[in-house]
Amino acid sequence: MSKTEVILTHNVIGLGAESDQVKVAAGYARNYLLPQGLAIPLTAANQRRLEALRQRRAEREAHEFNIMSELAKGLSQMVLLLTAKTGEGGKMFGAITPGSIADELKHQFDVAVDKKKIHLEHPLRTLGEHEVELRLHPEVTATLKVRINTATPLPQPLEAPATEPRTKESAPRKAKEIASTKDREPASAKAREAAPARTKEAVAKSKEAVPAKGETRKERAPRKPTAEKKAE
Repeated sequence: MSKTEVILTHNVIGLGAESDQVKVAAGYARNYLLPQGLAIPLTAANQRRLEALRQRRAEREAHEFNIMSELAKGLSQMVLLLTAKTGEGGKMFGAITPGSIADELKHQFDVAVDKKKIHLEHPLRTLGEHEVELRLHPEVTATLKVRINTATPLPQPLEAPATEPRTKESAPRKAKEIASTKDREPASAKAREAAPARTKEAVAKSKEAVPAKGETRKERAPRKPTAEKKAE
C-alpha cells in the first residue's frame, strides 16, 4: 500500500493536530483528508504555511484549555445520581461503565463528555459514593462524585396495630367520676375538722378519771354474801 505525506490543517483525532506532518495511506489522503480540507499535500510551497498553522494550533489549544478548566470546576461540584437494581444484601446486578456515566451527565446536567475521557480502573459494582477521574485535557483533570442508589424498593416495616378510638360513653363516665370525687372532698374535710374536737373531749374525760394529788381512792364496799352463805 502506497503512502503519502501530508500537512494537517485541523486537529484529527488519532492522527495529529495542525502543522503536523504525517504519513498516511494515499487513498485515505485522496478520498478523505484532502477533500474535507483537513490536510494539504507536503510541498515546498505549503511548507511556508506551517508557521500560520502553528499559530492557529496554539490559539485553539489555549481556548480548549480555558474551556476545560471551567468545565472541570463545575464538574468537581456536581454529584451524579445513578440507580441500579440490587438483590439480597444490596448486591448490584450489572455495573456502571464510562458510557453510562457520560449518558447521565448529558441527561442530568446537559454536559457532553466523551466516554473516553472518563477514567475507571474497573466498572463500579457497589452502592454508595464513588470518585471518578475525568481526563478532560492533557493538562486538565477533574474529579466527579458519583452516587449509586438502589432501584429496588426496600421492604416496609410492619405497622403497629392502631389503638381503638374512645367511645362517646367514656367521656360522660369520666365526668361522673370527677363529680363524685368532688362530692367526697367536703365530707372528708368535715371529718378532718371534727377529729381535733373529739380528741380534746377524750383527753378531758381521761383527766377526770385520774385522782388529783393528795386524794385517795374510796375503799371498795365489801361484797354482799351470796344466798348460799346466808343459808349456812
